[in-house]
Amino acid sequence: MTISRRTLILGSLVALSVLLYAFWPARRWEWRNFPPAATGPWVAFGDSLTLGTGAENGGYPALLGPRLGVTLQNLGAAGETTTDGLRRVAEIETLQPRVVLLCFGGNDVLRGQSREQMFANLGAMIDRLHAQGSFVVLIGIRGASALRDGNAAGFRKLAEEKQVMHIPNLLDGLLSTPSLMSDYVHPNDAGYEKIAARLEAELRPLLKKLAGT
Repeated sequence: MTISRRTLILGSLVALSVLLYAFWPARRWEWRNFPPAATGPWVAFGDSLTLGTGAENGGYPALLGPRLGVTLQNLGAAGETTTDGLRRVAEIETLQPRVVLLCFGGNDVLRGQSREQMFANLGAMIDRLHAQGSFVVLIGIRGASALRDGNAAGFRKLAEEKQVMHIPNLLDGLLSTPSLMSDYVHPNDAGYEKIAARLEAELRPLLKKLAGT
């Protein structure tokens, strides 16, 4: 039995489409609160990576706001876990933020805390922010293993379940580049510049709806 050239081409195209769907990084779910119903400020909410520990330039929030032409409040706090963030989310709710860049998990990883609890806490924060009408950007943090990112699938699953924008592994490409790091956890000024540029590239196409312009 011979396979016609047309059948072979069609089969190859189908296989290619399946592979592209499986690995293409574009969103495959509808985001909640896009555009946002809330009318407050943009907020960066997280731990020391949000606060900008290791930098003299204020970290990525201080760099990203001007890049996008928005005022981005930095509500990062060093040393916090997702449990701390969940306790502090009431502070964020009072602002009724239009956009929240949510970045917790690094300290949970460093302290060996439960991954299940980490994602449960993040999910609870997202639910409360959604109730305020906020558009949430869930920023992933790599797991502790040097061989495999044990958090990647969990962050992506949570993003899909909660219908939020997801940016994986905030420190992607930085941890292995000493010139971009101030210590083994925190970027330096150049590293935060890289993060700001990456976030700008993701958010700029959405800016018209997110900023309400």
